[in-house]
Amino acid sequence: MHSVDPQVQPSHGESYNHNDTNMQPRISIKRRPRGPGTPSPMHSFNPQVHASHNESYNNLMGTNPQQPRILVEKQPQNTPLTTHQVSPQVPTSNDENYNLSDTNVQQLDKRWPSDRAYGRRGWVSGSDRFTSTYDLVEQMFYLYVRVVKAKVLPPSTITSSCDPYVEVKLGNYKGRTKHFEKKLNPEWNQVFAFSKDRIQSSVLEVFVKDKAMVGRDDYLGRVVFDLNEVPTRVPPDSPLAPQWYRLEDWCEEGKVRGDIMLAVWMGTQADEAFSEAWHSDAATVYGEGVFNIRSKVYMSPKLWYLRVNVIEAQDVIPGDRNRLPEVFVKAQVSCQVLTTKICPSRTTTPFWNEDLIFVACEPFEEQLTITVEDRVHPSKDEVLGKISLPMTLFEKRLDHRPVHSRWFNLEKFGFGMLEGDRRNELKFSSRIHMRICLEGGYHVLDESTLYTSDQRPTSRQLWKQPIGILEVGILGAQGLLPMKMRDGRGSTDAYCVAKYGQKWVRTRTLLDTFSPKWNEQYTWEVYDPCTVITLGVFDNCHLGGGEKAPGGSAARDSRIGKVRIRLSTLEANRIYTNSHPLLVLHPHGVKKMGELQLAVRFTALSLANMVHIYGQPLLPKMHYLHPFTVNQIDNLRYQAMNIVAVRLGQAEPPLRKEVVEYMLDVDSHMWSMRRSKANFFRIMSLFSGMITMGKWCSDVCLWKNHVTSVLVHILFLILIWYPELILPTMFLYMFLIGLWNYRFRPRHPPHMDTKLSWAEAIHPDELDEEFDTFPTSRSHDVVRMRYDRLRTVAGRIQTVVGDIATQGERFQSLLSWRDPRATSLFVVFSFCAAVVLYATPFRVVALVTGLYFLRHPKFRSKTPSIPSNFFKRLPARTDSLL
Repeated sequence: MHSVDPQVQPSHGESYNHNDTNMQPRISIKRRPRGPGTPSPMHSFNPQVHASHNESYNNLMGTNPQQPRILVEKQPQNTPLTTHQVSPQVPTSNDENYNLSDTNVQQLDKRWPSDRAYGRRGWVSGSDRFTSTYDLVEQMFYLYVRVVKAKVLPPSTITSSCDPYVEVKLGNYKGRTKHFEKKLNPEWNQVFAFSKDRIQSSVLEVFVKDKAMVGRDDYLGRVVFDLNEVPTRVPPDSPLAPQWYRLEDWCEEGKVRGDIMLAVWMGTQADEAFSEAWHSDAATVYGEGVFNIRSKVYMSPKLWYLRVNVIEAQDVIPGDRNRLPEVFVKAQVSCQVLTTKICPSRTTTPFWNEDLIFVACEPFEEQLTITVEDRVHPSKDEVLGKISLPMTLFEKRLDHRPVHSRWFNLEKFGFGMLEGDRRNELKFSSRIHMRICLEGGYHVLDESTLYTSDQRPTSRQLWKQPIGILEVGILGAQGLLPMKMRDGRGSTDAYCVAKYGQKWVRTRTLLDTFSPKWNEQYTWEVYDPCTVITLGVFDNCHLGGGEKAPGGSAARDSRIGKVRIRLSTLEANRIYTNSHPLLVLHPHGVKKMGELQLAVRFTALSLANMVHIYGQPLLPKMHYLHPFTVNQIDNLRYQAMNIVAVRLGQAEPPLRKEVVEYMLDVDSHMWSMRRSKANFFRIMSLFSGMITMGKWCSDVCLWKNHVTSVLVHILFLILIWYPELILPTMFLYMFLIGLWNYRFRPRHPPHMDTKLSWAEAIHPDELDEEFDTFPTSRSHDVVRMRYDRLRTVAGRIQTVVGDIATQGERFQSLLSWRDPRATSLFVVFSFCAAVVLYATPFRVVALVTGLYFLRHPKFRSKTPSIPSNFFKRLPARTDSLL
């Protein structure tokens, strides 16, 4: 077997099927080295930030607009990098393209072969197009070889047995199965896949060899196939049945050396054997890395909310009988620990009636442990009773109807017993009254509610019919940056993960390429269009070489970027082929790591159901009948995310914790000055329309444009004379605006916006604070400086909140007689206004009021109006503040 050339550029592989296998064939390659692909150049982008927004934010936050900012550019492609880390040096430039671009995929409609022939010139296109569900990706052709088993192999003359294995040879590619010791009728059942683009021979050779302890392995026999005679199989055809072939002697032609069962066919990546096959472009992977590069479909564990309603306890006897206990209940499920409040009254029959909520998952392997404890000292708790209950004991509730409560006997270690050999005996202590159930009517949140991908309740009985189908073709990526060093040069082993609903998919890992081509297509059922699919690209750092991070810790798969697509922004039955930017925020600024090419299609099954779903609540009705608090939702989401990460990490190949956390946005709740700025500007953009409308009304009142002011007066008089036209006019106006804006509707799905995220111009210390650990790991001086800055920002926010509270309290003081003279004036004014408004028609009142506000500037005074002066003189409760 030839040695592996480390400079070999892997071919672009892809996966459709998701069957796994425990076979570990080995393949070695010998050919000319070829350098990795070069990322494509990026276009320019000049970030612009609205000056008024900057000024408003600096005035509120108390920051200096003259402080230095970082404008970030992608690193040059040939810069060497530290293992598993991107370069810390980020040049400053404005020529980065962070926008979404169209992908012209011309081969999506390429016709599939129909004549089942393979010639030296390639595939012969037929006239009939093959219709399959894999129509969003490019076709990739492979030669498949399934080695099933052998029989009647000749034994060795020395050992009277043999240690057989199979070697599949196609040109310079050699694939090898595992070997069996002393077995004349072995079974392998392994599949090899050779990319059609890399076939360099017209003959396929299959050798059966006897592994020797020392020296060269012996040939037992071989089978030769002419590729021109190999049949073609395209799903939905049934799998090709393996056949028995006679093994001919290597030296003596015509001499039979046993039989081998093989199946050889030409197929595509849509073949069922694709995911379980060992590919010729992954020759450098060995050991556990064989499983870590395969494609896989994962299902999130079925999560339940466990509600423990602690009602009361009886006969709670403390260790010190001279005092009454301060009792509370502690409940634990796996790593989740919750406690009730201490009973307000010291008694041996405490009462709580508190709910403790946990997250549990099927299969129910953990138990619920209930402990009744006495707060003897602020730093010491004494266990008074304990019980462990299996999850299968509890009732599953689908609606808000209460379940039956039960009394449970508690057990404890016997105290005060004189016999030393009986101190560990379990003794009946007391009992506790609880109502416990598994909530099937809730949706267990394991991702942020802002971009959730699933809103169905836990119980399948409450699910409704799907309203559509989501198909995603993961075509490939372009312009990826080197993520680690290998043999003195930058390298990236990329794979893509997609998550929607309970279904996770992972593409196969393509080795040592900056432009991987996966061409894998996956399908999801859609139950609500107002959901989001998340796709992330990662660098595989677990290829079987015992990789370590720079600090010596276990290697972690590096994040390359993430894409979110909201299904409600997609037109039905339309294929979107776009190249999405992969953006990652690093401690030194935002960085474009490449582009992810996707083909997305959302198919609506029923228009009536689609319209109906827009009037339904986002979450199941239990979230509204018995809602959780905000703190409960955050804690439960964190626990659910941990459970999902642990369960997916136990799969084969594992979906690692760092990948799950990145896909579920586990750190989205952490403090960030950058996010605060982004949210502030989002609020400013919302109020910008109202501010613009207010300026326009002010211009009308000030008669800056006489024609506009006259037309507004005429419209006002018409609406006063015909008030029944007010609401129809408003809705007709919105209808016409909607029709006009249809011409300018978005043509592409939304993408990560660096300007909206406030990631283009960031203060270095703000980024360092965002990437700080929790609790902090920075020096005391840095923490003190950040704390002072936070106090400044919070002080200004505190002032704004105080001003709002002051205005509200002034409204309350109108009738509170806090200022007797002001309240007397307002009461007299209210009585006079009631009499006048009762005697005057409403049209006259509206006409006079409107003409007063639209009056000419000659009739206006520059001083504040009388109502404004009166309101500002009203008292507030600020006088009572310390």
